[in-house]
Order: sequence, then C-alpha cells, then structure tokens
Amino acid sequence: MDDTITGISALVGGPISIVRISGPDSLAILGKVFVTKNTGLKSHRIYYGWISDGGEKIDEVLVSVMLAPKSFTREDVVEINCHGGSVVVQKILMLLIEHGARLAEPGEFTRRAFLNGRIDLSRAEAVMDVINARSELSHRAAVEQLQGRLAGLLDESCDGLLALLARIEMAIDYPEHEEADIWAQDIKIQLEEITKDLDGLLVTAEQGRIIRDGIKTAIIGQPNVGKSSLLNALAQEDRAIVTHIPGTTRDVLRETIKIGDIFLEIADTAGLRDTEDIVESQGVERSIKEGRQADLVLLVLDGSVAISRDEITALGHGDWRNTLVVINKSDLPLAIDKAVLTEIFGDCIVEISAKNHVGIDLLGKKIKEMFFAGQMEYGRGIVTNTRHIALIAAAKEALTNAVEAIDSGMFIDFIAIDIQAAYAYLGEITGIVVEDELIDRIFSEFCLGK
Repeated sequence: MDDTITGISALVGGPISIVRISGPDSLAILGKVFVTKNTGLKSHRIYYGWISDGGEKIDEVLVSVMLAPKSFTREDVVEINCHGGSVVVQKILMLLIEHGARLAEPGEFTRRAFLNGRIDLSRAEAVMDVINARSELSHRAAVEQLQGRLAGLLDESCDGLLALLARIEMAIDYPEHEEADIWAQDIKIQLEEITKDLDGLLVTAEQGRIIRDGIKTAIIGQPNVGKSSLLNALAQEDRAIVTHIPGTTRDVLRETIKIGDIFLEIADTAGLRDTEDIVESQGVERSIKEGRQADLVLLVLDGSVAISRDEITALGHGDWRNTLVVINKSDLPLAIDKAVLTEIFGDCIVEISAKNHVGIDLLGKKIKEMFFAGQMEYGRGIVTNTRHIALIAAAKEALTNAVEAIDSGMFIDFIAIDIQAAYAYLGEITGIVVEDELIDRIFSEFCLGK
C-alpha cells in the first residue's frame, strides 16, 4: 500500500487503451514521462500531451488526474489514454516501471479501493461480475450489488447484532439492571426479525445463482426423438450429429446457449433405452446422472409416436428438480396423448419442431416463466454469489441456534456465541470480518488492471 502500482486497464489492440497508475508517487512518475504545456496539474481534469522517453516521443495522449481521496482507490490516480497498439501500450507501461512504479497484481486496484474503505468486499466482487456479465439479467444484478444494495441490507443486520451483543454484555456485567426473562424475550424477537431479513435474501439465492451462472440444463429422452436437433436449433448451428440411427449420441455434449436474456448450460445426452452395448449403456447412465444434477430437464418426446403412460412415467424420473416436456416434430400428425402428459407434468409442456425451428421462442419463454415467474424483482436485492449464499445460510443457522438456546433457558454466554458467529459470517461478505487469505483468494481471480 506504500508503493505506486501501474497496469493496463483497457483492452490492448483496440483504438484506445488506458494505462493506470495509483499510489503516492503517481504524479511524480507522470512528471518524468509526460510532456505538456500545462503546469500544476489539478484533480479531475484531462490534459493533452505526449508520453516521452527522454527526447523520444512514444505516443500522443490524454491524461486524467484524480487526486486522493476522490479516486477509485482513494489514492492519487493517473490514467493515460493512449493509442491501443500493443507496442505503444507496452512501451508506456515499461517506462512507468522504469521510473518507479510496480506492475500491479491481478485485482490490485480494486483491492486497494476495498482496503482504503471506498467499497466493501461485496461491491469489490461485483466489479468482476459486471465485467463478466453475459446477459441483461446478470448485468442488472451485478450493478445492484455494485451500488451497495446488498451491503446496505447486511450492514443493517450487522448493526442489529452488534447492538444485541452490547446488551448481552451489559446484562452479564450488570445483571441487577434487567430481568432475565424480559431481556431474553426482547432479544429473541430481534433475532427473529434479523433471521426474517436473511430469509428474504436467501429466497433470491437460487434465482441469483441461475442469473449469474446460467440454468444447468439436460436434454433427455429416448433415441431419435430429436434431442440433438433441439440442441442445434437452440444453438442456431450444427453442434451435434443428427442421423436416423438410434444411439448416435453416446457421450454428453455440452454447449452454452443464450435464449433472450438468460443462459442455458446445456448437456445433450444419450438416448434412454435398454441396450446391451457397453458404451451406449454407459451413455445412458450418464444421461440419468445429468438429469439428477440439472436445474432443468428438457424431456424430449416424439409427438408423432404414441407412448404409454408407463413409458412416460418411467422417463420422467421423480428425482429431477424441474422438468419441461418438449413435444418435438409438431410438423407431423400428433399421436401422443397430451391429456396424459398434462396429468403428469401439468402445464410444463411445449410443442416444437426442432427440424423447422418452430416453437423455439415459445420454449425460451416457458423456461423463463418457470425460473423467474415472468419478471425479476430487483428492489430488495438479489444474492448471486455462491460465497455470499453460503455465508448468509450459515448466519441464519447460527441465529436459529441462538433462538433455540433462549427457548431452552441456556446461559446468555452461549447465546452470545451464536450471535457472534452470525455477525462473523455476515462480516465475511462485506469485509468487516475477513482474513487476509480470503482477500488474496478473491482478488487473485480478477484480471490485470482492475
């Protein structure tokens, strides 16, 4: 934190790149390489000039100056807007290093913003979520977190827990000032209110994970019903081999596909049937395993072929989380009994023709309705990060234990232990309570220059 770092903060190879400097010597280092007619550079101004190595001009640039504490890192920050050629950018970067800057580690600019108190840890993680967002939904959720909505909700809970711990400490030191039964019931009520708030966040967790990572989807069905044709129709290109020969697909084929503003992490699986072929039978086992691990199973049926109730029931495994029946070959006369399908699967049925790309938009709409109930609610905050989800769940469990301890008449010291644990779990999300090892791990996943 005492040295000055530099890194490339915008894409090399485009028309414009940005080389960023942050730290106490930012202006001094800039002064050694930046030739401009301006004197006394002021904060939040843009200056025109040249980056020069001695008498050799390297590039014509615009330089942004942001002095501490009103900068991203709360340090003196300089951003050199240069041409995006790789030779130019590398020469500027090496020149800055020669004059005293150190090459920044991955995520070090954002890490300094966190350590200097400009953003909490959840907002720091949201920076990479915004960069990596693959859809409108994931981008909106990341921006919500970047704005500090999640941190605000958790700070309220942490403040409440600290107040309770202070009250318990007071009750331990001065027991004559409060009757045990009265304060215990008051604390229980407040703990239940905080637990309710955490429940509200956890309700969004499954949607949040899907928004961030995509819907883990398995295409399952009997041979030759059009599973691979469906994958090709969704991908809008030939990703899977399609033939009239049963058992063509023997292993799992994976593809990431965007439908509207949601992503599907699709696994096209081998056809489900009894077979003596050892290789194909292993493919069938993998198909069933994929279905059990998936968020969504697209159970593909050939609408032109009659199928018995027992066969349908056997195909729709009870341990699948969500099943959407896809009746394929809608361009052919319907032979399958839709009434039976409706009885078993409800309204989770859609008709398509994968061959003719008919009904694919309706399929995407149906998937969105199943997982997002038509529209996302952003006002109360959405938890998308699996680390955050696990910590909120752990905090909720600790608070539940504290309430049970109150009900069973345990000593207040034990109640305080559970409340302290809940505070620590929530503090790990925002960075109030966090170890250096966790910080290192989080920021090591950032790209250079961020």
